[in-house]
Amino acid sequence: MSRALPKYNKRRVVFIGGAAAVVLSGAVIAGSALAGTPDKSSTAQSARTLADPGTITCPDVKSQLPAVPASAQAEVDRNLTLLDTQIAEADKRLVDTVGQGGANFVQNAILGPLKDKRVSTIDRIAIAIGRQGTKPTGLDSLAACTLNSAGSTGTTGETGSTGATDTATPSATASATQAAGGTEDTGASSAVGTISCPDVKSQLPAVPASAQAEVDRNLTLLDTQIAEADKRLVDTVGQGGANFVQNAILGPLKDKRVSTIDRIAIAIGRQGTKPSGLDSLAACTLTK
Repeated sequence: MSRALPKYNKRRVVFIGGAAAVVLSGAVIAGSALAGTPDKSSTAQSARTLADPGTITCPDVKSQLPAVPASAQAEVDRNLTLLDTQIAEADKRLVDTVGQGGANFVQNAILGPLKDKRVSTIDRIAIAIGRQGTKPTGLDSLAACTLNSAGSTGTTGETGSTGATDTATPSATASATQAAGGTEDTGASSAVGTISCPDVKSQLPAVPASAQAEVDRNLTLLDTQIAEADKRLVDTVGQGGANFVQNAILGPLKDKRVSTIDRIAIAIGRQGTKPSGLDSLAACTLTK
């Protein structure tokens, strides 16, 4: 009995020692695994940093205005508020579309359309002031915005925007189509289709003689805008996602047409009754 006891104790020591080694090994393995697991909060923070699209900055319009007549103050304030709303919407779109499109997506789908909207809004501000005083000039130079911080637009300052251009250089095809009184369409034929817009000229009331030159100039500009959009349609084949044409071409074109059609209505209204409802002719469609 006394000789068997040491053997028993030895076996127990070996067993306990082996079990302790297994437990210790498991702890080391678990510790190593935990050490290699990235912290979720730091991963999320890193993703947010990489996806930071930057912010949009636009020139301040209010500080560049002359004295505003009291009768125009409400309309001017309303449009200044609209300018802020447009920037906020563009900033939201910047965040919502991170990673979409190609290198020029932000310029084509966000900054370009924003400039077009601002051109139209700033023009309304100038017109409102001009009704009771001298219409301010040069405010259109405040329309273009830039992308700051982490973003990149591929343009330099205000000169690289694809926004509205009020230089009338129409193509012969566009002019002939408009003169015929049919649907405004450049007639360009390509695999990507063509852009068709409602005809404005045929929907106008009698144009006062004193307004005819200005109306004709803006009707010509409508043709130019469609021709430019059709060319852009061809030049950007394969770019962007499913909504690229709507966001980068048809949307900006509508904004330009709203501004141009509004100028036509204002010109007619100076010597007669300003036509209403013409804005419904601004939207265009893609025809294949």
